[in-house]
Amino acid sequence: ASAPPCLLVTSPVTLKPVTMASAAADKKSNKMRSIHVDKLVLNISVGESGDRLTRAARVLEDLTGQKPVKNSARYTVRQFGIRRNEQIATHVTVRGDLAKDLLERGLKVKEFELKRENFSNTGNFGFGIDEHIDLGVKYDPSTGIYGMDFFVVLKRPGSRVSRRKHARGRVGAPHR
Repeated sequence: ASAPPCLLVTSPVTLKPVTMASAAADKKSNKMRSIHVDKLVLNISVGESGDRLTRAARVLEDLTGQKPVKNSARYTVRQFGIRRNEQIATHVTVRGDLAKDLLERGLKVKEFELKRENFSNTGNFGFGIDEHIDLGVKYDPSTGIYGMDFFVVLKRPGSRVSRRKHARGRVGAPHR
């Protein structure tokens, strides 16, 4: 099954004929095209400051082993009883193998099915779970049950080129 002559091109590196099928196979085997989990952000939005927020922060710390950051409200919403700059949520950013492990546990809760609306145009995605105890954490009556949001940022090798300080460059559209 030889390729039609219009699709036959010689590779400048190896000087052997390249067909569309072999070019597609090369694209799949290219390790620079592989997609990795850059980071996972776990967010618990309580909607009020105080004891519930500190318990939510303790849930995230027990889950990840990292100290969570508290988030403040951007503006006052009288219907919800939220004042501007009041701490109402907490989040933690996880990277590496722990991020993959937590993502696996979170997707298991969602039965590995996500809606199309969960994905952004750049390929990142997010979803929420209703109870943190579904992740395998033992229930503690003094803490309670909290829902949380998972936000996953994906990347390819070479994405640092667009973010580094020295010799910053652009990443082409096919590689994003």
